[in-house]
Amino acid sequence: MDSEKKLILAMDQGTTSSRAILFDQHYAIVAQSQQEFDQHFPDSGWVEHNALDIWQTSLDTAKQVLVEAGINAQQIAAIGITNQRETTLLWDRSTGKPIYNAIVWQDRRTAEYCNGLKDQGLESMVSAKTGLLLDPYFSATKVAWLLDNVDGARDRAERGELAFGTMDSWLLWNLTEGQSHATDATNASRTMLYNIHQGQWDEELLTLFNIPRSLLPEVKDCAADFGITSLLGSDIAILGIAGDQQAATVGQACFDTGMMKSTYGAGCFALLNTGTTAVASSNKLLTTIAYQLDGKVTYALEGSIFIAGAAVQWLRDGLGIIDSAKESGELAQQADDNQDVYMIPAFTGLGAPWWDADARGALLGLTRGTGPAEIARAALESVCYQTLDLLNAMQADWDERAETVLRVDGGMVASDWTMQRLADILQAPVDRPVIAETTALGAAWLAGSRAGVWPDQQGFADNWRLDKNFAPEMAIELRDKKVAGWNKAVRRVLT
Repeated sequence: MDSEKKLILAMDQGTTSSRAILFDQHYAIVAQSQQEFDQHFPDSGWVEHNALDIWQTSLDTAKQVLVEAGINAQQIAAIGITNQRETTLLWDRSTGKPIYNAIVWQDRRTAEYCNGLKDQGLESMVSAKTGLLLDPYFSATKVAWLLDNVDGARDRAERGELAFGTMDSWLLWNLTEGQSHATDATNASRTMLYNIHQGQWDEELLTLFNIPRSLLPEVKDCAADFGITSLLGSDIAILGIAGDQQAATVGQACFDTGMMKSTYGAGCFALLNTGTTAVASSNKLLTTIAYQLDGKVTYALEGSIFIAGAAVQWLRDGLGIIDSAKESGELAQQADDNQDVYMIPAFTGLGAPWWDADARGALLGLTRGTGPAEIARAALESVCYQTLDLLNAMQADWDERAETVLRVDGGMVASDWTMQRLADILQAPVDRPVIAETTALGAAWLAGSRAGVWPDQQGFADNWRLDKNFAPEMAIELRDKKVAGWNKAVRRVLT
C-alpha cells in the first residue's frame, strides 16, 4: 500500500441531501460537504427525486471535500458508498440517462398493487424468501410500476437496454462511467427480489413481479472490488458499499449478536444483530442482511419508521414554525407540560410494527392554548414513541435477547432534549457516540479495512467511543401515561 494513501472518502447519498466525508486513518473527520436537493411530490403519497440531481450533488460534494482538505485524489486510499435504500431507478445502458425520476422509498403509489398480492395470499412466500413484507416501501413493485407506466420501458427492458439500481448502483455506474453495474448484499436484500437465504436473485420473485433478470446488478460483499473512478483527478478504488442503515450498524460497531442501533435521519431505523440466524418476525418487523463480509452473511431484525427527521423538516418547510432543525429541541423545551399533544407523522403511511400504507398523519389533543412549542414537542416525541414500538416488537421476536444499551446516530441525536426524552420513553439507557456520522463511518470502514488502511472488525470495535450516555429520568407513572396516550392516538389513524 502507498504510505501516502491513508485517507478514506465516504459518499453518503441520503433522502434529502448528498454528503461526502473524508476520514483519516484514526477515524477523524478531515473535511465534509453537504448539498440538499429538491423533493418532488407529483401526487398524494408519491415521492420522487431527480436522479441527475442526486449524481451531481454526490460528485460535487466529493470534489468539495478534496478542496476543503487541501489534498488531491492520489492521497485517497479508497471510496465507500452508503445510500438511501429501496429508492428505485431505471436508466438507459447506452446513454446513462434515467427513463423516469427515481421513485423514493417513502413513495406509496403501489399500495393497491401490494394489497392485491396480499389478497392472493402471496405475502408469506415473499416474506419467507426476502424477510420483507409486501409493501410499497421496497423496490420490486416500484420497478414493476416503471415498466408498466413509462412508455416503451418494458420492451426496452426485455431487450436488455435498461438497468435497474438503487442509489448505490446509480452512483457506482456514474463513478465508473458505466463500467460497473453492481450492488452489495444489503441493498439487494431490500429490493424484494433477492433471496436472503440463498444469496441470489430469486426467479420466482422475478416472475411474480414480471421483472426481467437483465435489469439487475451483480451482487457483491459489502467490502469488495466494485470498480475504479477517475473523476476526482486520479484513479481511486471503490471498495465498500452498504445501505445506510446497515452502514450505520457497521459504523456503530454492532458486530456482536444482540447489539442494537437506531438511526434518526429522514426516517428512523432500528437494527438488532441476530448473527447467523435469520429470525422470522411475528410482529411485522423485517428480517434483513446486516452485512456480508468474505461471503459470510450476518442477519438483523429491523424496524422501519417512515417519518422521523422528516417531521422536523415539515415543521421548518411546511409550517414555518422553526428556521432550522436544531431549533426544534429548544422550542420543545418551552412546551406546556399540562398539554398532551400527539403527532402521528403518517405522512406516507405507518411503518413497523403497523405497516398501514393508507394511514395518514394527525395532530391530536389540540386546545386553544396549543402553539408552536407543543407541536414541536409532539413531533420530537413521536420519534421516541415509534422507537418504543420497535423495541417492544424486537423484544417479543428475539428470544435470545440480552439487555443492551441502544446506540444512536443520525442528525436528530445532536439534540440533548430529544435523546433524553428518548431514554425517558424507552425507560432504557441511550448511548451517543463521539462520531455521530456513523453511516458514513461504516461505509468508510468497509472501504478502509479492505484497502488495509483501517483495522479488522475487532480493532474497529475497540475504538468505538462514547460521547454521552442518557439515562431515564422521567417518573415511570408519567411515562406510562404518555405512552398510553400515544397508543390511543395511533389507533385513531389506523385504517
